[in-house]
Amino acid sequence: MLLVAMYCRTNLSMPQLAPLFGISTAAVGRIIKRHGPLLTLTPANRRPGSNDVLVVDGTLVPTRDRSVATSSKNHRYSTNMQLLIKADTKLVLAVGQSLPGNHNDCTAFADSGINTACGDATVIADGAYRRNGLLIPHRRQAGQERLPQWKEEHNASHRRGRARVEHVFARMKNWEILRDCRLKGNGVYWATSSVAHMHNLALTG
Repeated sequence: MLLVAMYCRTNLSMPQLAPLFGISTAAVGRIIKRHGPLLTLTPANRRPGSNDVLVVDGTLVPTRDRSVATSSKNHRYSTNMQLLIKADTKLVLAVGQSLPGNHNDCTAFADSGINTACGDATVIADGAYRRNGLLIPHRRQAGQERLPQWKEEHNASHRRGRARVEHVFARMKNWEILRDCRLKGNGVYWATSSVAHMHNLALTG
């Protein structure tokens, strides 16, 4: 597990990791393939209830496997990874399945399967998640110069809550594997989910 954690943290290649652990490059590959998925986030014991407030958002994870990625707005081949966190603790509750990077968040919410982890909670999201029944910012209507003051205040509060998921993304991307993932197929998902798991462990001690 230490080898897998170091791989995620540093994104060193297998030939670079092998001498650090005194094993062969092939053995490093086998360990990562066998034990990497064991670090992924486990489902929560309790489904979120009506008193819980969650935040959902997507981020682009660059990957070299073009069978699971597309050229995206970050000008790299990337996957769209959806993340669901608890607003009060910043703990990650769920990671959606990886989707091509040109997948917009509005459809990725359901297509990634992360919608099933929301339970009965209030879920905050940005304006890209329209038509999903989530709490998104107020928008000006056609011909409307500005929003009423109360809506502006709601939006300001909404931005503060939504910023929490951006803080989580920033901390998770300190793990180098999420800056240039070399894993193939479902490896992008387990890498993101494993980093989310270790992020939770760091928060809870």
